[in-house]
Amino acid sequence: MKKIIKLIFLFVLAISFNTHKVFAETSNDLLKVDWSFKSFFGKFDRASLQRGYQVYNEVCASCHSIEYLSYRNLTEKGGPEFSEAEAKAIASNFEVTDGPDSTGEMFTRPARLSDKFVNPYANKEEAKSSNGGAYPPDMSVLVKARKGGPDYIYSLLLGYENPPAEIKLDDGVYYNKYMYGNKIKMSAPLSDGLLEYSDGTKATTEQMAKDVVSFLMWASEPHLEQRHKFGFRVIIYLIIISILVYFSMKKIWSRIESKV
Repeated sequence: MKKIIKLIFLFVLAISFNTHKVFAETSNDLLKVDWSFKSFFGKFDRASLQRGYQVYNEVCASCHSIEYLSYRNLTEKGGPEFSEAEAKAIASNFEVTDGPDSTGEMFTRPARLSDKFVNPYANKEEAKSSNGGAYPPDMSVLVKARKGGPDYIYSLLLGYENPPAEIKLDDGVYYNKYMYGNKIKMSAPLSDGLLEYSDGTKATTEQMAKDVVSFLMWASEPHLEQRHKFGFRVIIYLIIISILVYFSMKKIWSRIESKV
């Protein structure tokens, strides 16, 4: 019986080792970035968030939606903090369907601050038809939904390269060393000088990737800074309570010991 158990253990160990070896050979370590929002006291870089919105709007928004955000969120504390006038100007560049009017007809109008971010497609079928059968995922919680979080999305944006000789790609498929399976239907979205930042920052591929990932992280968790502040206050409160309880118990026990 002991021999059988030993053989089973060795068999499982061998499978685990081979699986780990295969995984190690086919995976790449993600690129690491010192994100300003990662620490316990982390905050978003306002300028980076505003640049990130510009990258999203000029590069990503033609295919990807952010359906959980409204244009008014762009003015809120802890986010890009555009002025109300700036956010209104951003919203007015998009049209939404509204109505019915007094005649019962639907109509289009410029978007307002209260409107959700406009979806680039009318429905899922149109989105798939326009992208070779692949459905562009909504970016509302994209960063939080992917293993590796912001580092994974950043690495993915910078991971495009020519495939190894042994890998054959179909038309419309691209090689990305950080993508699961290394194959992706989205072409490289970023390149040096693709856009001109309104604040004068040099638009390198790495800078644009960092900025848009910061923006998408905020979109995934717009109340992150408030949560950090609340958590810090709770810790301070617990520390104070613990100190008061400690000295109270010490005083109570000193009285009991003196009587004994």
